[in-house]
Amino acid sequence: MSARQVGWLLAAGLAVIAFAIWLSSRRHLERDMMVGALVLPGLEHNVNTVTKVGLRKGDGTHATLQKEGDGWRVEERGWPADVGRVRKLLLDLGALNIVEEKTRLPANYPQLGVDDVSSPKASGTLVEIASPARSWAVIIGKSSGAKSGYVRVANAPQTLLAAPLLTVDSAPKGWLEHTLIDLPVARVRQVEEHPAQGPTYTAAREKKEQHDFTVSPVPKGRELTSAAAAEPITTALSSLTLDDVRKADAGPIHTRRARSTAPSTVSSSSSPAARTARTRSSRSARAPRTRKPPPRPSGSLRVCRGGSSRSPTTSTTRSSRRSRIC
Repeated sequence: MSARQVGWLLAAGLAVIAFAIWLSSRRHLERDMMVGALVLPGLEHNVNTVTKVGLRKGDGTHATLQKEGDGWRVEERGWPADVGRVRKLLLDLGALNIVEEKTRLPANYPQLGVDDVSSPKASGTLVEIASPARSWAVIIGKSSGAKSGYVRVANAPQTLLAAPLLTVDSAPKGWLEHTLIDLPVARVRQVEEHPAQGPTYTAAREKKEQHDFTVSPVPKGRELTSAAAAEPITTALSSLTLDDVRKADAGPIHTRRARSTAPSTVSSSSSPAARTARTRSSRSARAPRTRKPPPRPSGSLRVCRGGSSRSPTTSTTRSSRRSRIC
């Protein structure tokens, strides 16, 4: 082999090495440009134009959030949605950025929780966002720590590790506005209790400065266990929240009416949405407890009879509880 041939071979080898170095640098550059990019381009500047958000899992659980004016509504329940939570979801989706590229192999999707939700075994949640101009869809998979998780844009092969970490709930009840009534006891003037069984009674006070409520009528031969015996029912509508809602039953709804010291009267029997709800209160309510006065020296027989009381109710609540009044 001549010196000229050796020179050509060396030149060709150097050219191949240079091309390989250039190609490798281009791939690293593309990868570096991808890191930090938005997963859903365009959503960040169109959060306020979004009109509908759908969440769906492979097991069939789904929730639809529809914008109505300045608020949102959970379509499956026909009840207002938690506006703050919906907005946080949209802002997090708009800010979702790529931390690292992961697998493109469909066989590995289940390990990261980003397989198509058309499969009943899929563990991820498909989030679909719609605005008048365009739409976005992404599958939220498993977490990869406290700050990031795996996602995959719907119909795209590339899985991504992205931040911030998103935790989404496809159950409709998780998106409800849970605050039902928050009536401070300072505003309550009178409460009318209508138990499922037993006579109606009221707890009232003439002035808001009056700390204790007067209960009437008190069963003959009995007295309140304490001056504050009516406190549970007067505070029943303070921080009253709901767990879930459903359509109203055809049966009767037992009510409690609370009258406020304000000019307007608050009646828990009114419900614009005509719904019933399972509720929870910051305090449990029960009928004021009474007792029979101490026996006279001549002696008397202490008699207890079955009574009834009701937990705090609105037109959206139905429950009852048995108690004994002595």
